[in-house]
Amino acid sequence: MNMEAFVLGCGGMMPLPYRHLTSVLLRRDGDLFLFDGGEGTQVSLRRLNLKWKKINAIFISHTHADHVTGLPGILMLSAQVDRTEPLYIFGPPKIAEYIETSRKVLDMYINYPIIVKEIVAPCVVYEGKDFYVRAFPLEHTKTCVGYTLEELDRPGEFNPEKALELKVPRGPLWGKLQKGESVINLDGNTVEPEQVVGKPRSGRKFSFVTDTLYLPGIANEVKGSDLLICEGMFARDCAEQAKEKKHMTSTQAATIAKDANVKRMALIHYSPRYTDRDLEVLLKEACEVYPNTELTRDRMHFEIPYED
Repeated sequence: MNMEAFVLGCGGMMPLPYRHLTSVLLRRDGDLFLFDGGEGTQVSLRRLNLKWKKINAIFISHTHADHVTGLPGILMLSAQVDRTEPLYIFGPPKIAEYIETSRKVLDMYINYPIIVKEIVAPCVVYEGKDFYVRAFPLEHTKTCVGYTLEELDRPGEFNPEKALELKVPRGPLWGKLQKGESVINLDGNTVEPEQVVGKPRSGRKFSFVTDTLYLPGIANEVKGSDLLICEGMFARDCAEQAKEKKHMTSTQAATIAKDANVKRMALIHYSPRYTDRDLEVLLKEACEVYPNTELTRDRMHFEIPYED
């Protein structure tokens, strides 16, 4: 089962000619999940030829303009196709008012269900058959949340050679063992699942954190992430300004990644003061703390493979 993240925009505050505002699309097989929807989201979706029509749910961190101004266009575009599935939108207080007001003022034609749910973190906001999305509180100038999408553990690997050795013939009995059921072999003896099935294997974890003061507790929420996309808005020499505006430096983001023992971190939501060349300063300072740091760029793609 494939999982991959597409950075639709990596900028903060205001769009630049070469940098759209923050938005990330996570694709997990046939499911599409959008995290924030800043200005320019539609442009990147089009350029990447992503099937935006099939977005299952949108998760909004907070209702500052640079994180939601791309939503009205997405809602209207989705009405231009034969969509019958509901679109879920999750976010802190005010997101429902923003969606409803936009629909009313723009006189949107919407021909599919839109289900908006305001959340109070921490909580599980969305669940699938073998995964869930959890929101947790951040600290910004208005109510803001981070998100993790975490898969449940996968069954251990089935050992067909061992099953045959224990005289369990191919067929339905193998399926029962894989489901955790005991079976009777050809000799009339009981074979337990743990004799032929390995230990459960961990699923994957994706985390999205932006627009917040540095909080040590964030590391607990994103612990063990295969990919953490995290705000690194300022360089170290702007630490006081970051604190005043309730944002983070790239060094602080790297501290979270290190403390959380994540496998990979990608910085996002850069201040417009930094040109693309200037971003190397953010990367250098972060790598001093957590070497496995990368810079996101618009339309960048990240594979999130299983560990085993």
